[in-house]
Amino acid sequence: MKKIIYLLLLVTAFNTACKKALTDASLEPTPTTQTAALPAGAKDGVVFINNGTSAIVSLYAPNKKSVSLIGEFNDWSTTTLPMKNTPDGNYWWIQVDNLNPTTEYAYQFYVDGNLKVADPYCEKVLDPDNDKYITAATYPNLKIYPAGKTTGIVSVMQANQPLYTWKNAGFTRPAKDNLVIYELLIRDFTAEHNYASTLAKLDYLTGLGINAIELMPVNEFEGNLSWGYNPSFYFAPDKYYGTKVALQNFIDECHGRGIAVIMDMVLNHSFGQSPMVQLYFDGSKPTANSPWFNVDAKHPFNVGYDFNHESQATKKFSKDVMKFWMQQYKIDGFRFDLSKGFTQKASTDDAQFRLYDAGRIAIWKDYNGYIKSLDPSFYVILEHFAEESEEKVLADDGMMLWNNMNYNMNEATMGWLDNSNFQWGFYANHGFTRSENLVGYGESHDEERLNFKNITYGNASGSYVIKGNLATSLKREELAAAFLFSIPGPKMIWQFGELGYDINIDFNGRTGEKPIKWDYYADPNRKALYDAYARFIRLKKNNSIFNSINSAYSLAGGIKYIRLTEGSNTVVVVGNFDVVSQTAHIDFGSSGVWVDAVGSSINLASNSYNRTLAPGEYHIYSKTALK
Repeated sequence: MKKIIYLLLLVTAFNTACKKALTDASLEPTPTTQTAALPAGAKDGVVFINNGTSAIVSLYAPNKKSVSLIGEFNDWSTTTLPMKNTPDGNYWWIQVDNLNPTTEYAYQFYVDGNLKVADPYCEKVLDPDNDKYITAATYPNLKIYPAGKTTGIVSVMQANQPLYTWKNAGFTRPAKDNLVIYELLIRDFTAEHNYASTLAKLDYLTGLGINAIELMPVNEFEGNLSWGYNPSFYFAPDKYYGTKVALQNFIDECHGRGIAVIMDMVLNHSFGQSPMVQLYFDGSKPTANSPWFNVDAKHPFNVGYDFNHESQATKKFSKDVMKFWMQQYKIDGFRFDLSKGFTQKASTDDAQFRLYDAGRIAIWKDYNGYIKSLDPSFYVILEHFAEESEEKVLADDGMMLWNNMNYNMNEATMGWLDNSNFQWGFYANHGFTRSENLVGYGESHDEERLNFKNITYGNASGSYVIKGNLATSLKREELAAAFLFSIPGPKMIWQFGELGYDINIDFNGRTGEKPIKWDYYADPNRKALYDAYARFIRLKKNNSIFNSINSAYSLAGGIKYIRLTEGSNTVVVVGNFDVVSQTAHIDFGSSGVWVDAVGSSINLASNSYNRTLAPGEYHIYSKTALK
């Protein structure tokens, strides 16, 4: 995951929140600290008791001298609610009484007489800078920030929150091998950029045939217009996309359509708005006594502040986050961003960073074991890109690994053949024993769009021209998709790839807002690509031969083919990726009639298939007709 540009975009504001959190209030006398054990049933954050009229509020903050609770229940006084410290010095807690269970209360922690921070475990925050841009249609009746009472991000607690009643409790997740994942950024999917408007597009997605949606990060991140890889609060859905109930409803409705929902989880790093960063910070980076963060990042791809996943505090926090989303939102899987960064082994370049790391493996086995103890069928997907021997160990433990074929597949779609071999899509080349552990894709949020490069840099010969030719470039996309979905194992599509999205990834800045092109669907050429995707996805899902362990292929030249065998049936996918006609010479394994899922049947007199294919031409042949 190469988000170096992303770091440059964010660095100018990386510490605004930390600086604002250093109180501008007058220093007041520090209350005398009492020592007392945590009450039974207390946990990090807020636990309501007495039918919601009381709350036990706690904060994990070792080595602090004093902590007070401030908020609307005590008119933000820094002295009236001093928190007790546990005997081991790690936790601070207090019981607050006389609460109205139906009221939302804004609150913070006032630490060591000079720092105001929000609750790391809260499920909702108020932001004095960004909330004003959230519309009432997206978040009705959003609580007003307590301006003039405090500064910085504040937490919100409420005993009797609106509850969502789940309707689709019997949802069965698709088998890993049959997953077709649609990676989606709520911000750039619909003009309204919220869960409700995205939900309105489910007919489009079910028509495409996908059976999983992977949401780019939806927990609170800095600002509003973000990819979401700058997280700050891990239990709070980002309000810019909608309410907690709206997100739960979105997931539930997806389940009702047979669609799993996978959440992009960012636990490699956090940003300056995070109270966990602010609690142990020297003005430029985390301090050495931070329970969670490294002073300096251990690897070269880090953005924000680097979590130390060998710290017990970080392990506990991470597991708490995972459990929360699994249980409160019925999420079906996590795609862990920059999972290779979960290391304490220092590296200065990617060659070092990707080397086999036993400590990193131990961390991931621990997390995977914890997740599977809660839900054995849960998807654990890693954006890892480490040495193949390390990825094999993780795959053997049941984890799924992202597999980026963008460069080679794009060379093929552009008609440049020297580096067009995308055989890396086959799990056996990774040393894996099961195809279900390798999530192959030609596009992701982090890669240039295939069709942008087709139109900008495509090859040509005579009248066959890819560059600048929309119709031809889209047919090249169709050709590549026929092969992508024929490679055994789970697959992923980046949003609008099925319509040949051709806006440069760096338009408006790499992570900036991109044009939302629903008008593409009305273009006959683009709609034809959508229909082709739907056809290939249907074939993959309905015919187990596309998960066959018996495969052969040649993907290096202009003529490429994949041959899959299962029982008495064989499928051969053949296509010409050159820009001139080429003759295919392929051993089909048997003579006789072969049915073409995208064209006319042929009758071979022998095992040998010898046909001249026009540039961009492809076929999906089988001995037995596919469903």
